[in-house]
Amino acid sequence: MTTTPQVIVGHLIGGQAIADIGRTQPVFNPATGAVSRHVALASKATVESAISSAEAAWPDWRNTPAIKRARVMFRFKQLLEDNADAICESISAEHGKVLNDAMGELQRGIENVEFACGAPQLLKGEHNVNVGPGIDSWSEFQPLGVVAGITPFNFPAMVPLWMWPLAVVCGNCFILKPSERDPSSALLIADLAQRAGLPPGVLNVVNGDKEAVDTLLTDSRVKAISFVGSTPIAEYIYATGSAHGKRVQALGGAKNHAIVMPDGDIQGAVDALMGAAYGSCGERCMAISVVVAVGEQTANQLIAGLKAEMLGMRVGPGSDNNNDMGPLVTREHRDKVAAYVDAGVAEGAELVVDGRALRVDGHEQGFFLGACLFDRVGAEMSIYRDEIFGPVLCVVRVASMQQAMDLVNAHEYGNGTCIFTRDGEAARYFSDNIQVGMVGINVPLPVPVAYHSFGGWKRSLFGDLHAYGPDGVRFYTKRKTITQRWPTSGVREGARFSFPSHG
Repeated sequence: MTTTPQVIVGHLIGGQAIADIGRTQPVFNPATGAVSRHVALASKATVESAISSAEAAWPDWRNTPAIKRARVMFRFKQLLEDNADAICESISAEHGKVLNDAMGELQRGIENVEFACGAPQLLKGEHNVNVGPGIDSWSEFQPLGVVAGITPFNFPAMVPLWMWPLAVVCGNCFILKPSERDPSSALLIADLAQRAGLPPGVLNVVNGDKEAVDTLLTDSRVKAISFVGSTPIAEYIYATGSAHGKRVQALGGAKNHAIVMPDGDIQGAVDALMGAAYGSCGERCMAISVVVAVGEQTANQLIAGLKAEMLGMRVGPGSDNNNDMGPLVTREHRDKVAAYVDAGVAEGAELVVDGRALRVDGHEQGFFLGACLFDRVGAEMSIYRDEIFGPVLCVVRVASMQQAMDLVNAHEYGNGTCIFTRDGEAARYFSDNIQVGMVGINVPLPVPVAYHSFGGWKRSLFGDLHAYGPDGVRFYTKRKTITQRWPTSGVREGARFSFPSHG
């Protein structure tokens, strides 16, 4: 009897594939429930070797002209486009999302690479002559050194591309610790970066769990950490990294509300909410999970419209682009989301559409859960308070726009929100006064484009700088200001003991 050899997903360190298979864990195909491969979990020594590799590569890379670093990104962008199908198939096979959704994720990542291609412009400093008699002053933006990113399972291509392309064009060397649930696409993309000309050691990928994370957080050679994930882990990353002298940006959880006004385009809102709530099985930090309907008639129309649309949803394996929604990422997560639906029923919410009994023919062992819709949800309920991260949409009924805004502003999270209205005054008041970092007006998923920056407020972000865009450049660089004076022959001012000024 022959056995199929284990496929091991390893690491990329110093340009070399490293196995390090002392500890492994299974990677599942969520559509079938079967183990597709195993991922190596890096030891402390393996992570330290990646840090050493990055540290050794840094002196040459930081002195590489910005235009040459940008040219690597231009070639890398082309390779991403040329290999998009293979990348998206890898994402779908390990995460479960539908292929066209994976393609949308990758495209958003490519847009961040396009922004990084502007490195020479992004890294320009500021200059003034004669800030004082014969004195010039200027600032430069210099790289930090070795930096790291810890990324989540729900966007295995896009979120890493938020981080390392910008970091490396700024002259840093990077260590990426992707999610161990769907690790393969990160390594595939890293291989393309090397083919584009990124020198060995500039980008390293280590797969692992808490041991790998803690090594990155505590090693003094790592100067900055970027993180995207849940709020409890974001708090831990921020506190631990900061305590060890690192610059940290840690993006946490969300509970994104959509407010629908009586004057809004109700059918348009229904169409938008279907994708915003159930796209990628709700496993998005910007997913809409709460609809706040202003007025009973608005709520009734929304419920009727959503219910009708949900009856036509196609749920199945992500490899079939005819499906609207694939499985959840793991069996444990599927069961956790289903438990929230149980809790919502027990707490007294009205379950309008129940997806718990969904079975997909031929994929009975897959991690599927049908779309769920709750009405008459209260702010005290766990399905309202907690980030469920699954295909569960809650409708809350209120009498006024101010009551709706008060709900949003009172919530612990402040990642994203939106309003559906035809009233410009209401939209302006909403955008000015809502306590949330990313706001949409008739746009359900207000994810900023690559040349802006992404980040929430309150317990959705720990740190001062948002991800990618202009804030990303500032996060991965440090400002140095130089003031110089060249003496004029034969002119001496003598000693001065008062504090210098230029008035």
